[in-house]
Amino acid sequence: MDEEGTDTTVRSSSDPEYAANLRRATLASSVGSALEYYDFALYGLASALIFSKLFFSNLEPTVALIASFATFGVAFAARPLGGIFFGAMGDKLGRKWVLITTIALMGGASTLVGLLPTYEQIGIWAPTLLVLLRLLQGFGAGAEQAGATVLMAEYAPVRRRGFFSALPFIGIQAGTLLASGVFVYLGTLPTEVLLAGVWRVPFIASVLLIGLAVLIRIRLKESPTFIELEKQEQISKNPLREVFSASFPNVLRGIGLRMGENGGSYIFSTLAVSYIVGTIGVDASIGPLAVAIGSLVGMVSVPYAGHISDRFGRIRVYRFGALFLLLLTFPGWWLLSLGNPVVAVVVIAVAIGFGVNTMLGAQCAQLPELFGNRHRYVGVAMSRELSAVLAGGIAPVLGAWLIQTSSGSWWPIAIYVFILAAISFGTTFITPETRSRDLTLTTDASEDTPEQVSTRPPALTTLAEYRKDTLTRSQGSSAQQKVATHI
Repeated sequence: MDEEGTDTTVRSSSDPEYAANLRRATLASSVGSALEYYDFALYGLASALIFSKLFFSNLEPTVALIASFATFGVAFAARPLGGIFFGAMGDKLGRKWVLITTIALMGGASTLVGLLPTYEQIGIWAPTLLVLLRLLQGFGAGAEQAGATVLMAEYAPVRRRGFFSALPFIGIQAGTLLASGVFVYLGTLPTEVLLAGVWRVPFIASVLLIGLAVLIRIRLKESPTFIELEKQEQISKNPLREVFSASFPNVLRGIGLRMGENGGSYIFSTLAVSYIVGTIGVDASIGPLAVAIGSLVGMVSVPYAGHISDRFGRIRVYRFGALFLLLLTFPGWWLLSLGNPVVAVVVIAVAIGFGVNTMLGAQCAQLPELFGNRHRYVGVAMSRELSAVLAGGIAPVLGAWLIQTSSGSWWPIAIYVFILAAISFGTTFITPETRSRDLTLTTDASEDTPEQVSTRPPALTTLAEYRKDTLTRSQGSSAQQKVATHI
């Protein structure tokens, strides 16, 4: 301990070697997040606006839209399988090479979507191939975000873990913003021009992000906590079995926390767009514009929520985000039903930018801190991807069905979103606070003793403390401090 009681093993972000690796980890995670959410937002918007005409042109329009959303949801069936498979590999082999594999698989499938023939060209084979590529995309994406989350949490300075862990998730907003911006432009084109082939360009362009992401990740060093496991010869032979035998309650907590965040994200970025355009009759460019503005807000709200969680705790920030979405639900969907373009943009942007992204900002550090070091990757992956099926995957399909069966009424969707947000809000009361937890521990947060909790590094509360945390505290330190044991 130093003279102020600060743990000197907490790494300084000004240590040159550590700072360089922290920058690489942030960039590697950010580009991967951008590609994943570019792909998924792009596909979600395409499902809402054009895929029903391209791949299901033989069906009645309403049924075609449901079928189009079903292809969007099918990737979520593959995501848990990919998360479990690659998550276990990440706990046994390391984070780096798994993340290279997942980004290549996910991005490659998205690029090939842009090369697919349509139903008019090859008939039933068109939607069949679309579903196959969507499954491959989901299989790769299943461990991509979990890996980026774990990697960044394990690299981040302990007392600023919430903030640093949230930084790569600006990539989520950037990817969503890019996809939304593309569709704002595409929405201005004549329908015949768009369907003739212009829609392919943004999918094929994914290859550029793939190349950049792979290049950055090849240069990245392995996570410090995984290196610590290797040194101690504690790498699990079967991390998946460990999760089921010792950590499944935490997986359930993670799923509960994610229901409002993940479900709300996909409902407001895809279903709400389809609702105001297809049911209410708002101009096709309004929905993507609203999602784009929400993503711009998220570029600030996600890291800020992570920063606030470093001071006030993950649970309090998460609970606020869930409550915000809960209270917005009914008035928000009623306002969407009015058909006012400006109001629609505000509602969607606020729901995504503040409700969803406040939860996301706290979640970035919360989920990795819940699990022990030996099975963290697969634990986070299962929490994220099982919830993605239950919340995000079925949301557009179920929502489209609710709209159809209620003759376009808004209140069944409002009830659905309310339930998802209520699940997340309730889960915060049964989830342990994890701020500043030691990530080298092999046991889960729920097993921490009162002594372990009380000895966690305190929150930074003043500007002077933040400045000190980033100054050259590493001067005169030993080489051991460069890869600290208290991570």
